[in-house]
Amino acid sequence: MIELTAAQVAAATGGTLHGDPDTHVTGPVVTDSRKAEPGALFVAWEGESADGHAYAEAAVAAGAVVVLAARELPGAGVPVVVTPDPQRALGDLARHVLARVREENPDLRVVAVTGSVGKTTTKDLLGALLRPEGATIVPAGSLNNEVGLPMTVLGVTPATRFLVLEMGADAPRNIEYLTSIAPPEVGVVLAVGVAHVGKFGDVEAIARTKGEMAEGTRPGGTVVLNADDMRVAAMADRVDRAAGTGVVTFGTIPTADVRAQDVTIGPDGRASFTLRVSPPVAGSGEPLETPVSLALVGEHHVSNALAAATAALRLGLDPATIAGRLAEAGPASPHRMAVTERSDGVTVIDDAYNANPDSMRAGLKALAIMAGRERRSVAVLGEMLELGDGSRVAHHDVGLLAVRLNIKLLVVVGEGAYHIHEGAAQEGSWGEETVFVPDVEAAAHYLDGELRSRDVVLVKSSLGAGLWRLGDHLAGTGDTIAAPAGQEAAR
Repeated sequence: MIELTAAQVAAATGGTLHGDPDTHVTGPVVTDSRKAEPGALFVAWEGESADGHAYAEAAVAAGAVVVLAARELPGAGVPVVVTPDPQRALGDLARHVLARVREENPDLRVVAVTGSVGKTTTKDLLGALLRPEGATIVPAGSLNNEVGLPMTVLGVTPATRFLVLEMGADAPRNIEYLTSIAPPEVGVVLAVGVAHVGKFGDVEAIARTKGEMAEGTRPGGTVVLNADDMRVAAMADRVDRAAGTGVVTFGTIPTADVRAQDVTIGPDGRASFTLRVSPPVAGSGEPLETPVSLALVGEHHVSNALAAATAALRLGLDPATIAGRLAEAGPASPHRMAVTERSDGVTVIDDAYNANPDSMRAGLKALAIMAGRERRSVAVLGEMLELGDGSRVAHHDVGLLAVRLNIKLLVVVGEGAYHIHEGAAQEGSWGEETVFVPDVEAAAHYLDGELRSRDVVLVKSSLGAGLWRLGDHLAGTGDTIAAPAGQEAAR
């Protein structure tokens, strides 16, 4: 974080300062006392599983010089800024820091990405496209909520050229709040799906929330919308064009401003296409066309690549440069279509960070293409969380699709995913074609004895289902997982 005094921290957060106002924060902002270092600001609040105030002493011992907290901490030994809601104050502090840096560096550009699927991949692709252009901040993983996003924003300095942000939502007005902290020059909306529908109530509520990006983009900026998704395309009506904010669309339909034509999928599951940029976006009298070959596995990444390319075009990159960098941009965040070729000939596709019906379909299609007719396809699937009343049908339909794609072996992990197994069985899989196991340990035990050379294995579930542990195990990057005695697979 840029250097601030304790008094400036209190003013930015609306807190009450107890201690020396001239104490300077010269280090990072941390919410974990184990990450504190000399000059740090430690933020403490009471969470569901731990009270951060209990760790303030440890943070100070490690070098923290100011504490932001919900109550006074007598004997802390450093200034304490007290505010009713330290988590909200973290957002206020990030908003203040970004505004100050923008004043000093008007060339700083913020790019924000939201959508039901593809946010993290698109964010990572933007990082790959923009880093060669100057100092770029891209969060690792999915730091996209009310805590993760401010923590990312607080890393900006006057030397930062691009700040790439991922904005997630599990309730109405989430995106409105996040864009109030970091209003982007380029705001990207990828798709509206059923992820978190259990919390929103219906898909239309999700669309309204994702559309807050169209309203939260800075005046004079650009809103980038997916023309292939009707709900996203309709968000153009929410853009304040009177403020000079523009709209650019991407997709595969002919009317998209930035379009993928002639999409093909190779036997390695990687897509190639012609990137066609319309004259208004290209800044020329004729459309520009450039061949693109993606390093990422899965046809669904065409849309993510188009979104990243469109944002990069608005930030001044040319199509040829974009194509070259996309060809080298592999997975940058863990458990997202990460392909490992094992020494025994087994190919593992670890996509166990997130799952919803759309991404399940995409993952299964990629598996079927990569396995082809010569190799055995193995899908290891866990629960898709937060689907509400539609959960049973959604899981059942995944089982149907696995059969229709001729997946040779389906391993369903955990009670929450059982209806995938049920759907496959009802569609015609029997015997050893579909297997149900109760947990990750049982799945590891079964697969260690079942997999053979040249198998192609997809591991996919929501993060909370825990199959990322299985992905690490099968790829050889995690600890060995032992199955409890007496557990057997149910067929």
